[in-house]
Amino acid sequence: MSVEGKNIMVTGGGGFIGSHLVEEYLRHGAAKVIVYDDFSSGTLENLSHMKDERLKIVKGSILNATLLGRIVKKEKINIIDHQAAKLEVYSSIVNVKEDAEVNIFGTINILNSALKNKVEKILFASSGAVYGEAKSIPQNESHPLEPHWPYGVSKLCAERYCIEYNKLHGLNATVLRYSIVYGPREWFGRVLTMFIKRIFLENKPAVIFGDGGQIRDYIYVKDLVKAHMLAIEKDDKSFGQVFNVSSGKGVNIKNLAELLIDISGKKIEVIYDDPKEGESSVYQPERLRLPKELRVFILDNSKAGALLGWKPEINLRDGLIEEIKWILKNPWRWQTKPRV
Repeated sequence: MSVEGKNIMVTGGGGFIGSHLVEEYLRHGAAKVIVYDDFSSGTLENLSHMKDERLKIVKGSILNATLLGRIVKKEKINIIDHQAAKLEVYSSIVNVKEDAEVNIFGTINILNSALKNKVEKILFASSGAVYGEAKSIPQNESHPLEPHWPYGVSKLCAERYCIEYNKLHGLNATVLRYSIVYGPREWFGRVLTMFIKRIFLENKPAVIFGDGGQIRDYIYVKDLVKAHMLAIEKDDKSFGQVFNVSSGKGVNIKNLAELLIDISGKKIEVIYDDPKEGESSVYQPERLRLPKELRVFILDNSKAGALLGWKPEINLRDGLIEEIKWILKNPWRWQTKPRV
């Protein structure tokens, strides 16, 4: 299946990842790209540089099944790339109901609209959070699914609906489980962005919560976008499938901070914020000290390589430099409190 000449809807298209997908679909000749977003977290600023008459923006919630269905029908949508979601682990703990409503029932609305209007392809953005603590490293798609937090539960439930619609109705759905995505336009509020802000914008020490030994798998956003493109192009291989999209490599938080300091060329130290010593002096420490925090998070991407011919191409250092260049040009984008 080719993107060229297709009408594509990107839910959450005003967000970090969604805006990169919109950009790529336009670049590859989509007839039109519809951004469907309630802009609760995405921004028009992420799309403002795309001066293209094929781009249309609709402000709407995926919980509004009537509006969603009307737009899918009116715009004769061929492909839906479903990015809209409640994204944060911490906020899912604080407001379980909202997390479930958006991530589960919003996805069901997408699936029903697609089925009713004969949409040719659905891509669903899931998360490695569905796995929970690693029982084997790296975690492949057959790893036990035991999420630790409501966010992982809602993502797992939503992706199961995608697969069931595929089995029951033949709906052409593909699930992509992301590791930690980074790059230009990333929203502020996660460990990496906090490090970058302190080191590059504030000239302050990088603050680590805990011992810094937590291991994480970072995938550059442009590599992730290529996985989406290949899932469409190699439709026969991706039909009804679940793929990890990841670097397949781990970096511990201490080494991540040290890498950023090295890139900066500044004489900045790493300091440790010990919760036992009282209230933290930076940000909102409870967001970074989650219950059942994962010690190791590395996803096996070999299935995507075998079936789709996909592999990540941007190494961590080069990807970080691109994100840093972006934020240095747009420092106001992170002049906010961390998202909750």
